[in-house]
Formats: sequence, structure tokens, C-alpha cells
Amino acid sequence: MENDEKLIFEPIVEEDIEPLTEIMTRAFDDDTKRHIGDEKGGPDGYDNGEFIKKWALNSPSQSFKVLMNDKLIGSVILWINEDRKNFLGNIFVDPSVQNKGIGLIIWNYIETKYPDTRRWITETPGYSKRNHNFYVNKCGFKIVKILNAGILREESYILQKNMIPE
Repeated sequence: MENDEKLIFEPIVEEDIEPLTEIMTRAFDDDTKRHIGDEKGGPDGYDNGEFIKKWALNSPSQSFKVLMNDKLIGSVILWINEDRKNFLGNIFVDPSVQNKGIGLIIWNYIETKYPDTRRWITETPGYSKRNHNFYVNKCGFKIVKILNAGILREESYILQKNMIPE
């Protein structure tokens, strides 16, 4: 990422649903096509606004849109729990700005914003090798469980990062 590019994090509001859905659709479809050859693919509602409406606006999550040089490029949805075992629901950036270190900057922001976290947990599709690389090699997560192992479109990895020794 170039030095003059700056990321801004703001709470997601109703007006963000449509543009974030467009970005989310591009990001998830790009990942799905890249890894399994399907044109489309993502969690329920990822491509019609229902996912962001349900999880970013109508849930007890902490949700942020991410802007770079005042342009909307992605979002992050988190669940911050009393036991400090927090859940990264999702993080996505537009494919046009991927592979530039932006995801790691977003993750570092999250860790800084929630310093009392004991453990981060997230889940990602088994086929999404770029996500595995990002979470394990860049962010320090470990794969702790594989669900539906060997079923290409259903396999899911549970990842965990311990922040404070138990």
C-alpha cells in the first residue's frame, strides 16, 4: 500500500448496505471463482443486502465500513463478548485493492481497538486458500477445527488466535 493511502473506519449505516453489498458480491464471487470455478458463491444474502442488513445493522455486532482515501473499499463485522473471546464474523475488501496489505492493516486496527481480547475466533470456507494464508501466515491464527471435511462447497475452517495466555 502506498504511504499516502489512509484507512478510515466508520460504523455501518443503512445507506451503506447497497454499496457494501456490491463490494461484498465482487469479493466473494472473485474468491469462489478463483478457488472452485463457480461464477457466484458466498453466505446467504451476500449478494442482495440481506447479509449486511442482518449481521451489521440488526445484530449486536460491532460493524465498520472501511474507506481508503475517502472511497468505500470494504467492511468488517465483529462480535465483542463479555468473556473477551471475540468473533470475527467477516472482513472483506474490494478485489481491486486486494493483495496490497490492506487486510493486514484492517486486522491490526481490530487488534488495537480491542486490546482486552483473550481470543479471536473466525470461520472461513475450506476452499479459500487465500483466506487461510491471510489468517494463518499474516494474522497469526491457527486452524483448530475443520467442519464437513472433504466436501468442497461445505468444508469450513474454524480458526483461533489466542491473544492472552489462558
